[in-house]
Amino acid sequence: MTITIYHNPACGTSRNVLALIRNSGEEPQIIEYLKTPPSRERLVALIGAMGIPVRDLLRRKGTPYDALGLDDPKFSDDELIDLMLEHPILINRPIVETEIGTRLCRPSETVLDILPSPQHGAFTKEDGEPVVDAEGHRITPAEAAR
Repeated sequence: MTITIYHNPACGTSRNVLALIRNSGEEPQIIEYLKTPPSRERLVALIGAMGIPVRDLLRRKGTPYDALGLDDPKFSDDELIDLMLEHPILINRPIVETEIGTRLCRPSETVLDILPSPQHGAFTKEDGEPVVDAEGHRITPAEAAR
C-alpha cells in the first residue's frame, strides 16, 4: 500500500510529517487538499478510518470557523462535513494513511505510529525539537528536554 498524506505545504506540522515519512525511505502520494479536496465519500471514509468525531477534524486557526459559528452544537456531522468540503481550510492536517492505519498527525511525530518502515536517521522538527535520534529511534519528550 502507498502512504498518502493530505498535505498543506504552508503548514509546518504538515512539512514535518512529510519529512518524517521521507526519513523512513518512503515517498508518499501527496494530496494538496486545498487544491484537490477529497470527495464527500473520501472525507467520510478518512474520518471513519481515524475513528474520531467529525468535530475533531475541524481546524479553527486561520479558517472561517468563528465566522461560521462552528462552536454551536446545532451543526450535525453531515453539516460539518458539507462545510469542510465548501471550505477545505477547515479540514485539519495533515492526515496520513498507511497500511497500518490512518491518523491526523498532530503533533507531527504521531506519524511514527503508523509508518511501516523505521526511520533512517536523526530527525529534528523545523522548530528545533529533536524527534528521532541518529539510530532512528523515537526521542521521548522527557529525553528531548534533557
